[in-house]
Amino acid sequence: MASDFFTQNPIKTESILPVSALNQAVAQLLERSFPLTWISGEISNFTRASSGHWYFTLKDSAAQVRAVMFRGRAQYAGFIPREGDKVEVRALVGLYAPRGDYQINVEAIRRAGVGNLYEAFLQLKARLSEEGLFSPERKQAIPDFVKTIGIVTSPQAAALRDVITSLQRRAPHVKVIIYPCPVQGEGAGNKIAAAIAQADAEGKCEVLIVCRGGGSIEDLWAFNEEVVARTIAHCEIPVISGVGHETDFTISDFVADLRAPTPTAAAEMATAPTADWISCLQHWQSLMQKQMRRQLDTESQNLDWLTHRLQSPAAALENKRLQIIHSAQRLRFAVYKPQQLAQSRLTHFQNKLQQYKPKPKPDLEKLSNLLQQMRSNMRHQLQRQKVDLENLQTKLEMLNPQRTLERGYVILQQSDGTLVRSGQQLMSGNTLHLRTAIDTTELQIAQVKTPQAAH
Repeated sequence: MASDFFTQNPIKTESILPVSALNQAVAQLLERSFPLTWISGEISNFTRASSGHWYFTLKDSAAQVRAVMFRGRAQYAGFIPREGDKVEVRALVGLYAPRGDYQINVEAIRRAGVGNLYEAFLQLKARLSEEGLFSPERKQAIPDFVKTIGIVTSPQAAALRDVITSLQRRAPHVKVIIYPCPVQGEGAGNKIAAAIAQADAEGKCEVLIVCRGGGSIEDLWAFNEEVVARTIAHCEIPVISGVGHETDFTISDFVADLRAPTPTAAAEMATAPTADWISCLQHWQSLMQKQMRRQLDTESQNLDWLTHRLQSPAAALENKRLQIIHSAQRLRFAVYKPQQLAQSRLTHFQNKLQQYKPKPKPDLEKLSNLLQQMRSNMRHQLQRQKVDLENLQTKLEMLNPQRTLERGYVILQQSDGTLVRSGQQLMSGNTLHLRTAIDTTELQIAQVKTPQAAH
């Protein structure tokens, strides 16, 4: 696909591309190379912008890709994804040109794991595709002018009213034949196939519309049954499938000669006066809408990005004001601080000079007075200390134990040196030491007599 793009859009090797032109070319290449595709993955880094756009990362175990879902699509999602949700998205591959980021633009999103029905849908789709039932070569062209249109649907379906209203507005001359059948429930597939076969057998109409309104995969399952697909494939009348909404796809859509996004669109496609002109107009309309949507989406995304970077004018002014205040403080500090420091040092040195300036006469007088005072203090101090010493000597002599012994007293001690202070400490057989002023004598107690209490 890439080689086809550069073949159709040759770029001279000597030319120099600006980055914007390169990104624009890559964006166009991606959009042309990849149609709307269903992609499954896990939601990560989900952000809901104030503009209503969704930004998130879609990842699996091996890779991840950035994704954006713009507000116009997100409002019809039916739920808001959360971190870790497993989803399936229908998306276009694109490039956000201002930053050169590869991303996918999500058109529709649904929860993953629709179950066995979806697996059966995929298996039947693959099998019928291999058989060639979806091949464009076997599809019939829709006639340019039709007189009678057959409609296969339920008479109670809102889709029938939409189709008839559209036909009456666009082509009131067209005759309508309704082939009623249930469009959901048990056995609906066989009855839809029978109604298509009846219309084919009668051959009264030039185009056959098979339609119903939107719903879940279970509601639309009758149009995924093999009997309906094979009946449509073998129908000799061109069949337009208008089942569900634009994002709904059934097997009937793939096997029909023309797929319409809605029942109303099916009526419009069936009554086009000239298919070539309508197809051309629709083609250019689609290109213009895609280009406008891409431009609007790009500018909207760029606006979201710039919004995050935009600073409030009040905050910017406040920052400038604080910068001016800070600069003024630094200027004042740079101008006045050295002057204050020099003045302080000058004052300090003046004080020191004044302090150390010689003053002979006052100093000599002061020195003489101090000398006399010191001599007087020393004399008084010596006299006080001499008196105190004599008093201490007298007290010490009075307390001398030897003087007490000289007066006739003795000191009585037990053998371990303990002083005997009471007769109760004495026991027969104990050895005592009797100390006098001259010597010490050992005594042994022969008998201890306890004094009798007086009567």
